[in-house]
Order: sequence, then structure tokens, then C-alpha cells
Amino acid sequence: MAAENGTFVHSGPVRLWARRVGDVEHPPVLLVMGTSASSVLWPPELVDRLLAAGCQVVLFDHRDTGLSDTVDFERDPYTVADMAGDCLAVLDAFGIASAHVVGMSLGGTICQWLAVHRPDRVRGLTAVMTSPLGEDPEPAWRRALAGQDPDPGALPPPAPRFLRHLAARAETGGETRADRVESATETWRVLHGEVLPFDEAEARRVSALGYDRDRDPNSGDNHALAGRMTEDRRVDLSRIAAPTLVVHGTEDPVHAVEHGLRLAALIPGARLRVVPGMGHGLFSPGLPTTVADLVAGHVADVERLG
Repeated sequence: MAAENGTFVHSGPVRLWARRVGDVEHPPVLLVMGTSASSVLWPPELVDRLLAAGCQVVLFDHRDTGLSDTVDFERDPYTVADMAGDCLAVLDAFGIASAHVVGMSLGGTICQWLAVHRPDRVRGLTAVMTSPLGEDPEPAWRRALAGQDPDPGALPPPAPRFLRHLAARAETGGETRADRVESATETWRVLHGEVLPFDEAEARRVSALGYDRDRDPNSGDNHALAGRMTEDRRVDLSRIAAPTLVVHGTEDPVHAVEHGLRLAALIPGARLRVVPGMGHGLFSPGLPTTVADLVAGHVADVERLG
């Protein structure tokens, strides 16, 4: 299989597809995508905006997505720590000692792990539409799925509309390419929220591209297992010394805005930027540019002060 203008690197026995773009003398930004998502989910305009702002950008496909290897999870289970190790393997392959790490959703969890456990590799941290590293989402999900009221002391569970969508999707199934692309597009519509305009054509294009690039369209489901709580995630986020930016939307149906507020409060000196109308995705005209400008501004501030 062609490397598609990128290269293959190794993280232990796992082969990962990765790509670096931009001037290698510019500050490196590692983009880390979320659950079951390959690097094609990073909008081209976001990458182009970072390049224009004077960054070099490194992207890669998580294990079990895109052109990277699939894993027999039952035989060789992995965790967030292993996925963080993949990030380090990518940086090592390009000779990058430390980088600004930018993670969306599960990617934000991975980047928090790096900032806690490998601070020497993290120049700056940007966590987008994610939740605190030590927050176990399973109890809140179980209560919500059982129709129980949320635990008053816990962060909010996913929105009912999103949970209803997941239940309906599980019942309808569908295994053809057209079925899978349609299902993914509808999922992005629900994740997007109901405030900002939804770019259905772009969501469909990216869903089709993702399906066609994946070695196994089902292997990304392993990320839900990898994301389960482990002891190395039960850490005090006040240990994070890297300058941190938290970006969160007001309409996120997976991690309500309270997740971003909590995360920013737990990390010393973290800055919070709440994006009105943003849900759990970037499929709205102008939204990738908005997020890119927030990231680029954070990178510039860190580089200037550091």
C-alpha cells in the first residue's frame, strides 16, 4: 500500500502512517485525532492556516485507523498510554525532541497523558473538545443509558439526542460502503449540534475518504476499549507544567462544556476558550479556521515566552 505522500514509522511492532508538512525550522505541532478517527479528519484549511502562521505540522493515523496497522485487540490489548507512545514514535521518526501537542476528543486525553508523563516532549498543550484525563466516563454513560439521573458530583453525560442516535445506529446496522458512509455522515450531523450550519457535503466526503483509506472499517472500535480508565490516568493534572489551552464548544453533545471548564480549572495557568455553537466536530464553514487561529496564537505565545 502506498504511503500517500507520507511515510511509515514503527511504534514497537505497530506500523503507523505519518506525514510532516511545512518548514522543519518552524515550531512543530503534532495533531492527534480522536476515537476511531484517522488523520483525514483534520480539515485541510486548519492545517493550511497553521502552516501560514509559521508552524510545521505533523499528522498521523492512529493504530487501527487509516493506513496504519490494525491490531488484534483480544490478543494484544492496548491503552491510552500505548497510543501516547505512538505519538512519541512519530516525533522520534522525524527527529523532533518536543512539540506542541494538539488533541481532539480522545486525542486530547492522549495529549494530557503526554503532558503528565512525558513533559520533556511537550512544549505546549491544546486540548479540544475533551475531558479531564482522570475522569472515568463509564459510570455517567451507564446511568444515562439506564435512564437514571446523573450523579450530582459527576461531569454531565452525553446528550440524550446523541445516545438515541447511537441506539438507533446499533439497530439499523448496514455493511455496504454506502451504508457506512451514510451512517458516519449522520453521526457527524448529530455530533455537530444544532446551532452552527452543518457542512453535510464535507462530512460525507471525509466519511467516504476515511472508509476507503481504512484497512479495516471496524478496527477503530478498539479505541473505545483502549480509552477505558487505567491507573496511569488517575493523576493530578496540577502536575502539568506545559502552557495549556483548552478549547471547547457550547453545544458539544459528548462532552458538555462543563468538561472543558473542569479541565481548565485543574491545570495551573490553563487558558480556556469557549467557542459558541461548536459541537463535537469541525464540519461548519469557518470553524476549522477559528480553531486553527486559537492553536496558532497559543503556539506563538509559548514560543515568544519560552
